[in-house]
Amino acid sequence: MRIGLIGTGRIGSFHAAALARQPDAGSLLLADADPARAVRVADRLGATAAPSVEQVFTWGVDALVVACATDGHAELVVRAVRGGLPVFCEKPLATDLARTLAVLREVESAHGVLQVGFMRRFDAGYRTARELVRSGVLGRLHTVRTMTADPAPPPAAYLATSGGLYRDCLVHDFDMVRWVTGHEVAEVYATGSDAGPARFRELGDVDTAAALLALDDGTLATCTGTRCNGAGYDVRMELAGELDQVSAGLDDRTPIASTEPHGPPPASKPWTGFLERFGPAYEAELAAFVHLVRGEGTNACDGREALAALRIAEACELSRREGRRVRMAELPDL
Repeated sequence: MRIGLIGTGRIGSFHAAALARQPDAGSLLLADADPARAVRVADRLGATAAPSVEQVFTWGVDALVVACATDGHAELVVRAVRGGLPVFCEKPLATDLARTLAVLREVESAHGVLQVGFMRRFDAGYRTARELVRSGVLGRLHTVRTMTADPAPPPAAYLATSGGLYRDCLVHDFDMVRWVTGHEVAEVYATGSDAGPARFRELGDVDTAAALLALDDGTLATCTGTRCNGAGYDVRMELAGELDQVSAGLDDRTPIASTEPHGPPPASKPWTGFLERFGPAYEAELAAFVHLVRGEGTNACDGREALAALRIAEACELSRREGRRVRMAELPDL
């Protein structure tokens, strides 16, 4: 098997290294808008660097991993599925909902194989939480609380094309609400604050946000996020039922301190970022894609699953802008 990977920046080089460690992945062909960067990563991993993105297609690969800048995702995914290539794409598939719908129609028309990068589905803690909810151990689930807190804002250039806090960051929490509970979001109310760094106000974005999600079975979920959590990288999910409650993401590296006299001590080595915190999940995600390409597994997150999370993010952004509750039925769907 030969896998092509386009985009060798931070996440692309991380994925390339994960694929290089997969015994069933075969050889790697890497490409980047900056050919020299692709060469550096390829040399480090014992892979082959293509002179341009075009060569990835003309030289021939058995599957494609898309990890380039967001504005290139849609075109590459469509080209891959039209050519019969299974494709893994980092989220988001496109820069807006309309374009995402167009891409997915192309995928379905071509009967293409598409896996989208929602890595928390492969995290051990979240998977255990899902099993406990689905098994009934917690009893009737009534409350879900999630949070995603980055230690520092990303560069302004990244923020300008990120799609905003809901689409770029909290979309992972929205995916987990659906995936863990097994229920759909019916209605959202969201708000945000741009009281932090000026770059957020300049871009019309927020640095801190909160969303209340009403699920179709009556469960309530609150999802909060911030770009300004100086204590460290903090991603958690709490699930409360009538019989018990559990938390995913709470461990000895969670960057939070207790004020109780006999509470647990603060983390001595807090998580610094998403690649460190979810490293094993990213590894498992790419292993699942390799197995999918080989016909040995099922698709853990196809395009429709990714779309469902994006639609919730879009609804939250609409709610924030218009200051009202938004029903999911208001948003276009496939």
